[in-house]
Amino acid sequence: MADGQAGVGRAYDAVAELYAAMFAGELAGREDELALIGELVAAPAVAGRGLPVGDLGCGPGEGTALLSGLGVRAVGLDLSAGMLDRARRARPAETFLRGSLLRLPFADASLGAVLARYSLIHLPPAEVPHALAELRRVLAPGGRLLVGFFAADPALGDTDRPVPFDHKVTTAHRWPVDTLAALMRAAGLSETARSVRRPGPGERFPQAAVLAEARP
Repeated sequence: MADGQAGVGRAYDAVAELYAAMFAGELAGREDELALIGELVAAPAVAGRGLPVGDLGCGPGEGTALLSGLGVRAVGLDLSAGMLDRARRARPAETFLRGSLLRLPFADASLGAVLARYSLIHLPPAEVPHALAELRRVLAPGGRLLVGFFAADPALGDTDRPVPFDHKVTTAHRWPVDTLAALMRAAGLSETARSVRRPGPGERFPQAAVLAEARP
């Protein structure tokens, strides 16, 4: 694991219990994201062929459990040993692995869909194309990827480039939606839907999600 990625993992190790408590149930209230997750698991490679869905950057496993509750085979993956320990204790019926988005421990075309919710935000922008290529590699043709992230905000002077900010755990980036969507296209993923919403209570930046399908 690269030093930078190991550092992110250690940063989340230190706050795993607090993070899990603070964000418990948070996803259940995100109607825009839940609608896109419904489209994610409707991918033919999942609904038709029964391939598993990866919750990559799973944290304490809330998304993994949600996916399982939708009737699909789900597997969670995270950098942080502390987060995975919390996930396994809270959700012993689920499968969790440790690993990096830059070197995924899955065979080519082995996943029917991937949920990557705020999983790319801590990567240096120069490494995001490689991570997207890895995500495309593990997706079966017609598989779907849903990426959630902090969106850039022109009201803050943001342009068409990712902007670093002082995330409470470790440095992160907010991304212009069109810029990240273009990188997804370059990786062989065709956008099918997106959502962008203004910051809610306790949030500093707009929140975005882009759903894309793996081209053959």
